[in-house]
Amino acid sequence: MRQAVLLLLIVSALAVAQRPPVEAAWDLVAKGDRAKAVELLQNIIRTNPRDADARLLLGSLLAENGNRAEALAQLQEAVKLRPNSAEAHQAFGEALNKFGDTKPARAEFEKAVAVNPNFAQARIDLGAALLQAGESKSAAEHLDRAIRLLGKNADSAYPRYLRAKIYTDLGDVEHAAALLKEAVAIRPDFAEAWSDLGQACKSLHDDTQAFAAFQRSVEVDPENSVAQYRLGAEYLRQDNTALAVKHLEAAFQLNPTDQSTLNSLQIAYRQNGQPEEARRIKEKLVEVLRGIDKESQGAFTALQLNNEGAALEKAGNLPAALEKYRQAVALDPAHIGIRINFAVASLRLGHWAEGIAELREALRRDPENKLVKATLDDALRQAPPGSIR
Repeated sequence: MRQAVLLLLIVSALAVAQRPPVEAAWDLVAKGDRAKAVELLQNIIRTNPRDADARLLLGSLLAENGNRAEALAQLQEAVKLRPNSAEAHQAFGEALNKFGDTKPARAEFEKAVAVNPNFAQARIDLGAALLQAGESKSAAEHLDRAIRLLGKNADSAYPRYLRAKIYTDLGDVEHAAALLKEAVAIRPDFAEAWSDLGQACKSLHDDTQAFAAFQRSVEVDPENSVAQYRLGAEYLRQDNTALAVKHLEAAFQLNPTDQSTLNSLQIAYRQNGQPEEARRIKEKLVEVLRGIDKESQGAFTALQLNNEGAALEKAGNLPAALEKYRQAVALDPAHIGIRINFAVASLRLGHWAEGIAELREALRRDPENKLVKATLDDALRQAPPGSIR
């Protein structure tokens, strides 16, 4: 939808006597020839490295193709060329978010909103980022503003859907249901909103409307595992075991580790006279639960190893401490504190390349961590020539 709007704006601009080179790339995108568009944009940038429009479009296309490093490089350079462009910050943020870099993505969305408070898409993206971070109150403010800015056009369905989630979390199901009804009226193909509307209607004891919403969600998107599960669970509640099995099997194929699906499917199989299938799914459920326990145990063991490493380091046995930290990072790679301990111990032992690599990984995982930044900068200053790449 956003691309279509941009293309219309571009077509209207063709009355200008001098046609910018990037417009030819947009023509190729409109025709579906993205590979040629990428090649053309790369040539434009080689000729004119300061063409921010070319970098923005190229970065967005590369991000869609999953080319993380080059996409982010192009978009970051575009932001440097246009630091006061809300669109540049928002595009960079969207790419960062796509690749799982949620904290720096949020920072870019905040910059976009600061530059242009009426940029609705940036408000939506920032609201979604805040919601993901558990900051519901701030998220609600941005989503409400986006809804007011967009009115009742198709783009306003998504912020209504997100805002409904906040109402649901607060226990205000009536307001959630009202927003979800607006969302599906604006966008009848919004499967996730139909599914959440079904849940809201169930909470309001309107089983008829809930069932209709669950059915509509699956009709719109049969590849949505949550929609399939919810419809299957509703059929199970109605004692329609044959259809319950059908939709719960579909949910299982789409997401074979979801506990709710596994539990409902084993019940449906048993009630449908399929004891062997029920036993197989029960075993799968046990396997999933064991995996969760193993993951939790791994995190606990990692903390134990980290503490043992700290004690060894304090006692002066740095090589033994390093091995403890190494084992701890392998068990819990997301723990920034453990990774810093491993990195610092490596640096103290003269393992510059390994220590700096670990600090860079820690910074990638937590870009706003000032301690990691300072430690990395200090390590880079002190590293002997030729010790790192």
